[in-house]
Amino acid sequence: MSSMRPIVILGPTASGKSDVALAVAESVGGCIIAADAMQVYRRMDIGTAKPTPDERRRVVHACIDLCEPSERFTVARYVAAYEEVLADCNRAGAQPLVVGGTGLYITAVVDGLNLPGEWPEIRQELESEPDTIALHGRLTSLDALAATRMEPTNRRRVIRALEVTIGSGQLFSSFGEGVASYPSTDIRQIGLRWSRPALAERIAQRVHKMIANGLVEEVQSLLAEHEPLSATARQALGYKEIIEHLEGGVSLEASVEKVILRTRQFAVRQERWFRRDPRIEWVDVVSDPVEEIATHVLQTLA
Repeated sequence: MSSMRPIVILGPTASGKSDVALAVAESVGGCIIAADAMQVYRRMDIGTAKPTPDERRRVVHACIDLCEPSERFTVARYVAAYEEVLADCNRAGAQPLVVGGTGLYITAVVDGLNLPGEWPEIRQELESEPDTIALHGRLTSLDALAATRMEPTNRRRVIRALEVTIGSGQLFSSFGEGVASYPSTDIRQIGLRWSRPALAERIAQRVHKMIANGLVEEVQSLLAEHEPLSATARQALGYKEIIEHLEGGVSLEASVEKVILRTRQFAVRQERWFRRDPRIEWVDVVSDPVEEIATHVLQTLA
């Protein structure tokens, strides 16, 4: 193998990218580096579709289980863990395969990010405001460009943008997070693309399988832990809706339907993020992502 530069395999949730990466890693002696903002949490396994114990025995999986569900996890922490794992892969002579659906993490890997610091006191003050739309309005007045790059209801990102803008005295958008500039890079990015109806069906099947595999029991166990779930962990897809079932009296059936709907909406947002990057090599999937995509990736590595 002439180069040990990472290969990025990306796509929306339920697109089959993890299965593709596993097949490629087994073929070339690679290691898989997750780029998933929710797989970093320990014991949040079923709802985040973490690799199974068998898959972890077959191939090294890294950048998962990095923190407790009660902790706040940052992109800076992810980058530090990623760089350490990348060095380990290179020392072992293993091809790094970055796999994910978290666009910001992939941007950090491919292009690097000028990561701002943290201002906990400012963040605490902002979190005391229950109206996320009002916070987004405040961001619009301070950094209109940053405000256009996030959903007004995405409380975590809105608060983070305000925290950085107020705390640093610099515009959040000036740090490069979400900036639509795509410089040349020697890191290949291969994207899995399904028709929207096919992906929607895969998402529904996946959610029902998660429930069958014990997602409700996993959430019950997390809620019973001594340390409460962090705001980010509580908002994770699948977990938020099951918490509404367990604590808010919403029926399980209604909660499952919410998980499916919100996951489909999330997949659309992921696709929208990835489509902005002209460097991604898209490969259309018809029925079997491993059979149809793994060969393409292996040719890339040849």
